[in-house]
Amino acid sequence: MTDEQSARMVRVLRGLPPAARELLSETDWDSLQHAYGPAEDIPASLCSLVAEDPAARSEALAALDMAVLHQGSLHTVTAPVALFVAAILDHPMGLAEHEGYFPWDGGPPRTLRAALLTWLGRVAESAAYGEDPARDRTDWQWEPWHDATRRERDPDELAALHACWDIRPTLYHAVEPFLSSPDPQVREAALGAAVPLLSASGLTDLVPRAAVVLRARLGAAEARRERAGLARALSVWGMDTSDLLADSDPAVRVCAALGPVRVHRPRALAVLLDALRDPRTTDGWFPEPLPGLDGWFRFTVLRSALALAESFEEVAAVAVAIVAAGGTSITDHERGPILFRAFPGGYDRTRPLTSVQRDLLRVFVDTDESTAGIAGNGVWFRAVGLPEGRDGIAALL
Repeated sequence: MTDEQSARMVRVLRGLPPAARELLSETDWDSLQHAYGPAEDIPASLCSLVAEDPAARSEALAALDMAVLHQGSLHTVTAPVALFVAAILDHPMGLAEHEGYFPWDGGPPRTLRAALLTWLGRVAESAAYGEDPARDRTDWQWEPWHDATRRERDPDELAALHACWDIRPTLYHAVEPFLSSPDPQVREAALGAAVPLLSASGLTDLVPRAAVVLRARLGAAEARRERAGLARALSVWGMDTSDLLADSDPAVRVCAALGPVRVHRPRALAVLLDALRDPRTTDGWFPEPLPGLDGWFRFTVLRSALALAESFEEVAAVAVAIVAAGGTSITDHERGPILFRAFPGGYDRTRPLTSVQRDLLRVFVDTDESTAGIAGNGVWFRAVGLPEGRDGIAALL
């Protein structure tokens, strides 16, 4: 640590909350690892998060992304850093706007507090990945070979993962007050962190209290983006969103149907399928993806519909239309998942194809872009146990 960094730490330490000071002084940082090696440099970065120099804050935020949570990977240093970040969320410097560190950091300026909450949400998402395979399969990026290629984690990876699981209650209690922040960016970032935190099975007892907060916000919110995000959170947590399935805003209706709906499953599925009939409009609802989502919004809607359907027959008409529309760039996010849902147990050569399975395969063969893409869809056809070439598929029909 340089003399300048040491002096900065001394100045900053005086203004830190006791919990943050304790973490800095009592954590054996040298024994922990981040993406680039020993974490001995992390205390200086943490102090820089609340430095008066905006460039120093930006560089410290970059360290969180590049080293502590590099490409979503958890390290042994991630949990103590997340606890420190949670402890400084209400620091006065949290109101300061920060500069982007990377060239691609565009968009409107945001406060340090919003940036820190966003980062905590990413930690929570990374910790949740793989925890519930059934839930993972509703993610728009999931592919069938993800389950087959899961490998055993090494001891450090397991230690990092379990440490992040253990701190989720603490993180949520730090995040919860900002669900009602007067700053809409802070509210959205707090919600983006709360959703994966409370999706953990061990934190379900905290969901009803959080739902009360979100329902109060729904009553006050007017913007589509916020109301839709609140509806999605309630739905993902398994709360009753039946009233929101009849909302006047179609984006809110769809977000209210994205979770594991059971009592109102037919209504929720109908809402999702209706949105998939007009995908351009659906994609246009959120030019900037909602927290926790990425890619075109229709990908998330499709995965939710496929998961909610009790049989492929329920979604066949819309699914076949999507495949018929072609588009070779969306194999893994549309055509592949549809094919996988049509053959949930894999293709059984001893059983005849159903009529909807035939209709789907015929579209793959008859539609020019899809036909040319059968080879591109090969991994999906292979996962289902079907022939990978056009002639092989045509022979089944």
